[in-house]
Amino acid sequence: MTTFANNTKAFYDYELIKKFGAGLELLGLEVKSIKEGKISLRGAFIAVRGNEAFLIGADIPAYQPKNAPQDYDATRPRKLLLSKSELEELRIAEGTKGLTIVPLSVHSKGRFLKLDIAIARGKKKFDKRQAIRKRDVERELKRSLN
Repeated sequence: MTTFANNTKAFYDYELIKKFGAGLELLGLEVKSIKEGKISLRGAFIAVRGNEAFLIGADIPAYQPKNAPQDYDATRPRKLLLSKSELEELRIAEGTKGLTIVPLSVHSKGRFLKLDIAIARGKKKFDKRQAIRKRDVERELKRSLN
């Protein structure tokens, strides 16, 4: 399983409640571009519209920009492939105040590309400081053991 992109900011800004794995509906030139690591999940989010979920705001540039179609949009909404029960759970979470759905990473599973997403709650400033403090303590502990 090769990881092509991580949204490290999501782990810092949000408290993850529940994780899901979703397929992505992509064009061929987008698949090639992702496999080269040319994807950015920064600022991306998941929106549920009707009976479908979409990845919005992810930037996937064309594999070969000169050969890309004239109307290609690198930040277009991309449909996520999820089961009905997962879609219903995401729809409920999206309607709940204080919860959001964030993309975490893009990886390969066999010959398919998968997107890990999570229902998340935003952290407060003191929670972020606490996470930094905890990370620093763990780092110092590892250094002292080595």
